[in-house]
Amino acid sequence: MKLTDIKRLKVAELRSRLKELNLDCRGLKAELVGRLWSALEAGQSGEDVEEDPKLQNDNFTAPFTTTETVYVHASSSPSPTETDVRPPCEPECVRKYTDSATQTETDTGIPAPQQGSEFISKCLQENQEEEREADDLGGDLGAQSTEEGSRGRAFYEFKEEIRYKRAKAPQPPVDRNQAKEEDENKVSLDLDMGHLHFEASPDGSCGQPRFWERFPLLWSGCRLTHGILQGRVGFEVRLERKLVTTELEKHADMDLYGLRVGWSLANGSLLLGEDEVSFAYDGRGKKVSGGKEEDFGEQFSEGDIIGCYAFFSTDGAVELSFHKNGRFMGVAFCLGASVLSGGALFPHVLCKSCSFRLNLDPTAPPWYPSPPGFTPLVALSAEQRVRATLAPTVRAQCEVLLMVGLPGSGKSCWARTHMKHHPKKYSLLGTEELLACMISGGQKDSKLQQASQCLTELIKMAAQTPGNYILDQCNILFSARCYKLQLFAGFRRRVVVVFPSAEEWRRRLCQQQTSDGEQIPDTSLLKLQASCSLPEQNSELLEELLYVELPQDQAQTLLQKYKEEAHRLLPPIPRQEKKKPRLHKKRPYLPGPPPSHRIHWTGHNGLNNKNLQLWRQQPTHWNVGYSNQSFYY
Repeated sequence: MKLTDIKRLKVAELRSRLKELNLDCRGLKAELVGRLWSALEAGQSGEDVEEDPKLQNDNFTAPFTTTETVYVHASSSPSPTETDVRPPCEPECVRKYTDSATQTETDTGIPAPQQGSEFISKCLQENQEEEREADDLGGDLGAQSTEEGSRGRAFYEFKEEIRYKRAKAPQPPVDRNQAKEEDENKVSLDLDMGHLHFEASPDGSCGQPRFWERFPLLWSGCRLTHGILQGRVGFEVRLERKLVTTELEKHADMDLYGLRVGWSLANGSLLLGEDEVSFAYDGRGKKVSGGKEEDFGEQFSEGDIIGCYAFFSTDGAVELSFHKNGRFMGVAFCLGASVLSGGALFPHVLCKSCSFRLNLDPTAPPWYPSPPGFTPLVALSAEQRVRATLAPTVRAQCEVLLMVGLPGSGKSCWARTHMKHHPKKYSLLGTEELLACMISGGQKDSKLQQASQCLTELIKMAAQTPGNYILDQCNILFSARCYKLQLFAGFRRRVVVVFPSAEEWRRRLCQQQTSDGEQIPDTSLLKLQASCSLPEQNSELLEELLYVELPQDQAQTLLQKYKEEAHRLLPPIPRQEKKKPRLHKKRPYLPGPPPSHRIHWTGHNGLNNKNLQLWRQQPTHWNVGYSNQSFYY
């Protein structure tokens, strides 16, 4: 087979032939062509095989050259739709840059025209024009075959951002000034110290995941309003029922539901047991702290009542023990005085696809007798309990930070650092945070898709819930930023742009891909650069604009270089021609008087042959003269 014949094969045919030869069938079309040609050339060395001189341009021969931008320039004579570039995280090899989505499988052999400067300048004029192109780029962003690897977090985030392109302007927020005045001494579930995707009953004694049916992999947790610093105190939790959909019941290998009960500090993670100062009894018969699991006690089932008890000794040491249905399971954790550092322990519950109830009625007896010397938390006096910090209740006192930057630029790192060194209590809303809430079970792509969709719902909920939030997403589209900032009208809106230099971004992106084990496809990364836009000061949408890395003018200059490089390396986007309106064709009019009887439209041109013959026999003039009846009045 000649090289030209191999190039005419479809991608599916190339992969099937590679599978027959027991070769790797992953990669773009150019890689598949080169791999198949090398195998055939090695196996048929005795035959006369005509080699195409263009093959060497299609293979990996371009040298790596460092420039100001992240991606290198192409070789001196690239093909129109295929250009040799080097990925930022692969210094030892050079990959060919093509788009498997736009690289048609029915190759006609006709090279596509190169993009000229007119196309590039047109895409750089206004944000609206860039977003118009983003629709086309986003449609092909994840078109790579699943055999080539996971689509990655950047794909699903960008896919959600594109939906804001045609979204209607959000309605102005409703001021909820008529909030109920709650008793500060009442012990209940504190939604200010819980996940946004956690739902509590009106009295604050019951809880469950808010999106258990749509996003069943999501763990949701919440603390109580009061904690303790001393004494012997306990509380009780009952597993009410499992919330499992019919589809999940088919997956016997998955943990369909889960429940963790225990204690944690007020400034710790809401994922009970995943933090160093978070101590949980897991329903699978394990104790969990710092993400480490050990066998402990028995498993939970519907109707089980779990008692959680904390014993503070005089020297500051703490013992945490658990009961199940009144039976002592043992002491799970023994903490030294330096572990808590004087912080109060708060009751904490974490659940997945199940509902629970707490015994928080101070007048009702405990479900099971408490151990000797222990007092229920709700029975303590106000002086013996520690109230958690109250969250702001007015939108004007709240703040929202909108992060902006390309994938791997350092947005999440900056947000976490800001939360540690800032006295305000922020809720971080991001895909990475939601992925952390999916502790176990599920495939990676399914988790990413659920996390990105759930994040869209949480942002809308956050806009209606007073609090301080950080929106940790790329937010590179103007329409997405505008929509979200309009949602949070009334908040103090700050936009934080993380746009490092080209060399620093390359280093951070390599570090993130190494730690996460997630390789962003090179073509997808170029498309993100091509559709990216940076915000500018707008008093109507934001109160503060902050560039934490490069200054605004330098960031805009570097972004323009990214765009020019991306447009040059990417193949042109095929534009679909608008269909011309179909003209209405009138039926042919036959001369002669209309027939007196009903015509059956079944003959030639819709007419009956017999009727057509009768019409043709009519005279060309009428025997009776025509008279205008309008004159007789």
